[in-house]
Amino acid sequence: MSAKRTRRDFFKGTLAAAAGAGTALSLEERALLARMNDRAGAAAAGPVKGKVRPNAKGTLPRGKLGNLEISRVFLGGNLIGGWAHARDLLYVSKLLKAYHTDEKVLDTMQLGEEHGFNCINTHPNATPLIQRYRKERKGKMVWLAQGFIGESGRLDGLKQLVDDGADAIYIQGGTGDRLVKADRMDLLAKAVEYIQDQGLPAGIGGHRLDVPMAVETARIPVDYHVKTIHPHGYWSARPDGKRHDNLWCEQPEETITFMAASEKPWIAFKVMAAGAVHPKQAFRYAFEAGADFIMAGMFDFQIAEDARLARRALENPNRRRPWRA
Repeated sequence: MSAKRTRRDFFKGTLAAAAGAGTALSLEERALLARMNDRAGAAAAGPVKGKVRPNAKGTLPRGKLGNLEISRVFLGGNLIGGWAHARDLLYVSKLLKAYHTDEKVLDTMQLGEEHGFNCINTHPNATPLIQRYRKERKGKMVWLAQGFIGESGRLDGLKQLVDDGADAIYIQGGTGDRLVKADRMDLLAKAVEYIQDQGLPAGIGGHRLDVPMAVETARIPVDYHVKTIHPHGYWSARPDGKRHDNLWCEQPEETITFMAASEKPWIAFKVMAAGAVHPKQAFRYAFEAGADFIMAGMFDFQIAEDARLARRALENPNRRRPWRA
């Protein structure tokens, strides 16, 4: 390999050759090739500077969540936080964290907002980056924060999110699963009441269908549900009880039926089953299942393609459930 020929040049040439030979490139390979071309053009023109330009590269349909206007698909926070759900590939979470430097996360958020994704869901540990994004890049990304509450019922974590500028807060899915299983609906009700008292839309998340069912049975006045949905038609799905970090919605049909009767907005997550379902299928499936919003983790080089697929999925989806937001 010539000293003037970099590994980036070699990889780009390999992808281009494969495409030219008629070899089918994956979604990620095609998006990465396009991104590399974009970077080559940007390098020739000099470094990109300036503030975020919301919707400069495209728009997405939006819905209302309380007094917030949010894109129907928005950014999830697992990838930037290092939660890979990569089955038995133990190195992937470290790889994600190595890739997602602070600057890369800020770039991802900016690229997302410029393509029409105007909201992001994150763990509280991303707070410093949210604040940097708003201060340094003047981003207007809506922040849907994951909230946590323990068996003691202390609300310190929720209070901190309010102080840090969260626009909406929901009780994180694993916490919702645990508290419903422990029959601590009183703690969930207390958390929702506190969030709403601060003037923010409040929700409760869950991977299990028991969670929204218990919330509605207990008449906790959430502003929205946050519930998983994805099909089981991928090869590693094992709905036989032998779970191996590969299944997040055990009852998709039952979830669809229950949510059809609920009048609360529904934010769907894990719609791609942590990368096992192609977004082209996943987005349409979730919207036709009745979801009002989708939170979807994506790398920077997937954003443009995911925005296109989101717009396509929102073109007259065959919904049994009316839009609730």
